[in-house]
Amino acid sequence: MSESRVGSAESMETSYGFETVSGRDEKQARVNEVFHRVAERYDIMNDLMSGGMHRLWKDALVNMVAPSKRPGWRFLDVAGGTGDVAMRIVEASNRQAEGTVLDINGSMLAVGAERARKKGLDEHLLFVEGNAEDLKLPAESFDAYTIAFGIRNVPRIDLALSEAYRVLKPGGRFLCLEFSEVELPVLDKIYDLWSFKAIPAIGQAVAKDRDSYEYLVESIRRFPNQVNFASAIRKAGFDRVTYRNLTGGIAAIHSGWKL
Repeated sequence: MSESRVGSAESMETSYGFETVSGRDEKQARVNEVFHRVAERYDIMNDLMSGGMHRLWKDALVNMVAPSKRPGWRFLDVAGGTGDVAMRIVEASNRQAEGTVLDINGSMLAVGAERARKKGLDEHLLFVEGNAEDLKLPAESFDAYTIAFGIRNVPRIDLALSEAYRVLKPGGRFLCLEFSEVELPVLDKIYDLWSFKAIPAIGQAVAKDRDSYEYLVESIRRFPNQVNFASAIRKAGFDRVTYRNLTGGIAAIHSGWKL
């Protein structure tokens, strides 16, 4: 489905899956409704959709974050409502890191806050409802900014990247884990078949919601490829921008530094 992939981050503003909507407000409202519906089953569906691979990808992200084991190291995890990445970062820091989990969707945040409480990590994590395009957080206040499988749902990706740059301390690192463009010819055909045939059917069987998972599959295909997204990160002001493909490019980790 490579013909459906957009060329730039700016093109995502009015893209709701393969559908073009009237503007970013409509896109945001429709995306919010998707995540209200899938919140309770979100992490279970991630396991089923990726065959558990999302766990390895998130571990790779956390390894690149390399959180300090000294008190006072702070990170911001955006679109991280269920707390999956944030809790991994806190554990990797020997429970020294202080994290803020920001998500625009209250249903996702409620799931994450409850999970953190059950794991005894609620003292290390603050769950905040907010918009990635306008963080309402102090400038230069975080050592790392992470976002996993969330930035493609943001209408104005350029604003989200600019905000990421603003809230990072000098020397801070931006890390984004996102589905990307498969680079292996055979794998891309297998992946398309799985995505468009199996995932919506699993969504219907497990979450009773086929439409939301059709959107999520389509949104992956509409997201800019690795090179174009790296260009958007540089445009936001980041230096030493790189990306690392995972599983043949099914996902990729993008990195940039505020120097």
